[in-house]
Amino acid sequence: MGLFDKLLGSNSSDKKDASTNVPWIALENINQLNDIVELSKETPVVIFKHSTRCGISRMVLNGFEREFDIEDDKIKLYFLDLIQFRKISNEIATRFNVWHESPQLLLIKKGEMIHHSSHSSISSIRLKEFIV
Repeated sequence: MGLFDKLLGSNSSDKKDASTNVPWIALENINQLNDIVELSKETPVVIFKHSTRCGISRMVLNGFEREFDIEDDKIKLYFLDLIQFRKISNEIATRFNVWHESPQLLLIKKGEMIHHSSHSSISSIRLKEFIV
């Protein structure tokens, strides 16, 4: 059982998993995108799109989690298993006018997508530049 199987299988998807310091919130419902846009008006929101079938995506995710050290109250982080929830991934591409990639990170702030990156360009260290 992998990290996100444990996380997504729990009753409280917004609690930190013992093996990571990233407070992931599972993105499992397309209606959550409306909530993300509203929440981003007060707190920056990240959507991390991950392919559970891709070794590169796993490597990027692990690197992101290793270097992540942003305080919980500064940002909200949503995790999307795009294999399981492909319709949500497609809606993200349409709604935020981005090309679908995996792995992919989108930063939503004040209701708008202000940054996106994919593959080796994804960095939680660089993410700090956008949330100050």
